[in-house]
Amino acid sequence: MKSTLLWGPCETLLDSLRGCPKRVFVAAFSQSLDSDFTFTLPAGRKECFFQTMKKDASLEIEYQVLDGAGLDIDFYLSSPSGSLLARDHRKSDGVHTVETVDGDYMFCFDNSFSAVSEKIIFFELILDNMDDTDGSDPEGWKEYVHGTDILDMKLEDIMDTINSVKARLGKSLQIQTVLRAFEARDRNLQESNYERVNLWSCTNLLVMLVVSALQVYLLRSLFDDKRRSRT
Repeated sequence: MKSTLLWGPCETLLDSLRGCPKRVFVAAFSQSLDSDFTFTLPAGRKECFFQTMKKDASLEIEYQVLDGAGLDIDFYLSSPSGSLLARDHRKSDGVHTVETVDGDYMFCFDNSFSAVSEKIIFFELILDNMDDTDGSDPEGWKEYVHGTDILDMKLEDIMDTINSVKARLGKSLQIQTVLRAFEARDRNLQESNYERVNLWSCTNLLVMLVVSALQVYLLRSLFDDKRRSRT
């Protein structure tokens, strides 16, 4: 996935929602039908991305917090006109689908409520009904075919079958990407729990040793004869 990274000022919409941070991270994604990205969002920071869309298309955004204390993040999605389309407050994952118009759609991940914990965030963009911008029409080769009947099969039937297979393969790839993100988040959570269990086990063991030593000392002190014998 190709992207262009640049720094920019705060948007008016986000100013009214969360207050303007010192810096906002923005990215412009290439026109791909399906793209995903994983990044680290530091504590107290907000990062925004832009996606150029066409009229009568569909934009679907799915995100997950893979690692970080609380596994939560604030999410905002705004239209090219600046109106707020979706907003999530401290959620670990979410899916939003909107019908689009011409312009740049902005979506932001806000971790400004966290003072010390950074977050690892995965998100995926799915663009539907987007016109092909590179001029490569998948059906353009029809004009070079003379006759639409090859071995009693119509060309339209072949194209329908190919498009169906392509759509199902794309859906399978999307599902696998989402499942990998879930697996990464579960693995990070298990590793965090493993470290906590080890820490508290060592703490309990240390406390037990101290208590045992103290009990032995107190028992021995009860049987010690502290009276001095006179001669």
